[in-house]
Amino acid sequence: MKLIADSGSTKTNWCLLNPGQELKSITTIGISPFFLSSDKIENELTHTLVPKVENSVEEIYFYGTGIINNEKKEVIAKALRNLFPDAQLEIYSDLLGAARALLGTTPGIASIIGTGSNSCFYDGNEIKIHVPPLGFILGDEGSGAVLGKKLLADYLKGLMPAGLALKFKKQFPADYGELMNGVYRRERPNWFLAKMVPFLKENINNDYCRLLVENSFDEFITRNLLQYNGFNKYPVCFAGSVAFYFSNQLRSALAKRGLTAKKIVKDPMPGLINFHQQKKEK
Repeated sequence: MKLIADSGSTKTNWCLLNPGQELKSITTIGISPFFLSSDKIENELTHTLVPKVENSVEEIYFYGTGIINNEKKEVIAKALRNLFPDAQLEIYSDLLGAARALLGTTPGIASIIGTGSNSCFYDGNEIKIHVPPLGFILGDEGSGAVLGKKLLADYLKGLMPAGLALKFKKQFPADYGELMNGVYRRERPNWFLAKMVPFLKENINNDYCRLLVENSFDEFITRNLLQYNGFNKYPVCFAGSVAFYFSNQLRSALAKRGLTAKKIVKDPMPGLINFHQQKKEK
């Protein structure tokens, strides 16, 4: 029995593959080694994952955010080894997961645009070139956190159109101090900022909202995709909720650079399931 995990900043999607049986999906909190210790991960999954899976898990494929080196990988590995001591364990970055889900064994450029953003050139087997995302303070262009940051900054500086600002205040009635606390004192400010993205979606026909999103996507393209040699010769694919829900704006930004998106998916899990099923057949 295989257990596949795709973990982002907000949630982790798990899928239990049992030959001859229906797939079983489970959702838990996002698991990032930057924010959670091995003990906290183990404690969380003891209550939210383990009771829902059978003891006969033989293989675990974990794709997660924040897995940038062996130290971060070990944070995840320690927790999973304690929970599933007999399982074969493989841990990879969420970016490799997106590449496998989107491209399979085909070379191309894979991107994630969700709460954060990331990209790579994938040779059909592994990530060969990677422009670092840098997080929402220095990078993460186009992401939910950055869109929320731009939106909130314009609101607080009085740069948002008056009518839209009234709607924003009604939806987010917190005062200046509370909003600043959310950004600078919360444990996960990227989550706080990304929660403002639905406001953009609801008002995307407003030119201000549309341009804010398109301009941020253009920054993502300029500062990430255009850094890959031959970027216009390979398929360009995207995963993530922001890419999916703002696909029209993303395609518009790409078109201005002479690019098209071969695939835009909200959830990479179906692609990962297909990848690992085909891998077994081979």
